Amino acid sequence: MAERESMEYDVVIVGAGPAGLSAAIRLKQLGGDEINVVVLEKGSEVGAHILSGAVLDPCGLTALIPDWKEKGAPLKTEVKEDIFLKLTETKSSKVPNFIMPPLMNNHGNYIVSMGNVCRWMAEQAEGLGVEIFPGMACSELVYGENGEVKGVVAGEFGRGRENKTDGAGYEPGMELHGKYVFLAEGARGSLSKQAIAKFSLDADCDVPKFGLGMKEIWDVKPENHKEGQVTHTMGWPLDSKTGGGSFMYHLENNQVYVGFIVNLDYKNPHLYPYMEFQRWKHHPKIAAVLEGGKRVSYGARVVTKGGFQSIPKSAFPGGALLGCSAGGLVNLPRIKGNHNAMYSGKAAAEAAYEAIQAGRSGDELSAYDSELRSGPIGKDLKKVKNVAPLTGKYGTNGGMLLGGMDMWFKTIFQFNLFGTVSHGKTDAEATGLAADYPEIEYPKPDGVLSFDRLTNVSFSATNHEEEQPSHLVLQDPSIPIEVNVPKYAEPAQRYCPAGVYEVLNDEKTGEKRFQINAQNCVHCKTCDIKDPSRNIVWTVPEGGGGPNYPNM
Repeated sequence: MAERESMEYDVVIVGAGPAGLSAAIRLKQLGGDEINVVVLEKGSEVGAHILSGAVLDPCGLTALIPDWKEKGAPLKTEVKEDIFLKLTETKSSKVPNFIMPPLMNNHGNYIVSMGNVCRWMAEQAEGLGVEIFPGMACSELVYGENGEVKGVVAGEFGRGRENKTDGAGYEPGMELHGKYVFLAEGARGSLSKQAIAKFSLDADCDVPKFGLGMKEIWDVKPENHKEGQVTHTMGWPLDSKTGGGSFMYHLENNQVYVGFIVNLDYKNPHLYPYMEFQRWKHHPKIAAVLEGGKRVSYGARVVTKGGFQSIPKSAFPGGALLGCSAGGLVNLPRIKGNHNAMYSGKAAAEAAYEAIQAGRSGDELSAYDSELRSGPIGKDLKKVKNVAPLTGKYGTNGGMLLGGMDMWFKTIFQFNLFGTVSHGKTDAEATGLAADYPEIEYPKPDGVLSFDRLTNVSFSATNHEEEQPSHLVLQDPSIPIEVNVPKYAEPAQRYCPAGVYEVLNDEKTGEKRFQINAQNCVHCKTCDIKDPSRNIVWTVPEGGGGPNYPNM
């Protein structure tokens, strides 16, 4: 086997999202030319794999770059109006703003493309001397003599990668070593999973929880556009026992972001999250805005929703978990996590810089873990930590009522009314048996407001080289047909928002077979989370593959 070459840095950062770029910027602010920082990004360019709502609370960016306005940060559309609706199939009722806890107010926040925000942050980082390498997928961690993380393997691809033997097109990649390695891969990062397992970082936290977020960008008619308006909905088309909700954000240039989140702890395996999203757009309140408009982009990504109690230990020997790689840094009721990702990157950078200066390279960054829990991130998340588990236990209506009470108590009396509520089961374990739940009939997409899955995937500009090995790995290839079909009606056919998984009938034998269309994958990670048999493992494909989001 060909030997890998290696390169040495002070800090190696995996992921050019808001957390990773914040860490890179802060390290160079502190150390200047004396500290060498590299950021590795699996997307074809910075921002290509960034998908977020997004209404950005600028507090994290202000802490990092106080003069971001003067430097031209792409925060242009300030929120002017907050609307929260409860939907039934044909009607809607507005929730009065005075009922909502103060933290739900979006005054001073901005409707943004986080992809464009990250592109701007990358420019700031490069201006400070950070090296950024897009198209560099990192497939495994490298350990030092004492078991600490000392680097990552980047750019390894081709057949034979899985067992490191020479194969068709096999390239050994490169090892990038650092005094510290930051994993900022977003929710359900593949290297982060390895680190959590290796160092038992989740031994003392609750189970992780996730939602599947799907988003479209629409050009709408000028008369339907209300720049700065932010709308969130709950209720229809989801039933009262299935958590989730929607957003509609009016940004500049007559564009609207529409998105739908389905909590992945849903029980009915027949539920089809993508079609729930498509059905939602036909509600009279939503259709009135989209009528006569044109969908211009589509994407999907899982969202962390476990909250404060699901944060694992975020520091380990030689490295740290940043942003949503560190668990539930999303404030679920606000649908906001980018500000916490920035705070996370800043805090990790400060802890690492101090350790390097003190000659403690490779030590565990306990100061970072402490700051994550007691600083602005912890204060933000503790207020809302019970909303997700209460919704999981008591359904949308009961959970929102009790969660709202808990948030008010925390705001007024500085304590959570219900203490700390546990999530219980993982999202995979929450899946019920197909025989115990009714099948759901979904209306056929009309091609005007709603679209079939594969057509929409074409609007994500997703591409993978077809000759590479599948990055979606079955631990046991027999399980989809022999276990998941009879027990769960194989939900992978439905929970994947990109049509990657199919159950087909063999024309010759009449037997069922499981097909993986890996080239369709938008890197949402749902399969790695929701498969009831926990049989699917998401691994990185070759660098540059996947979606190419222009301004998500």
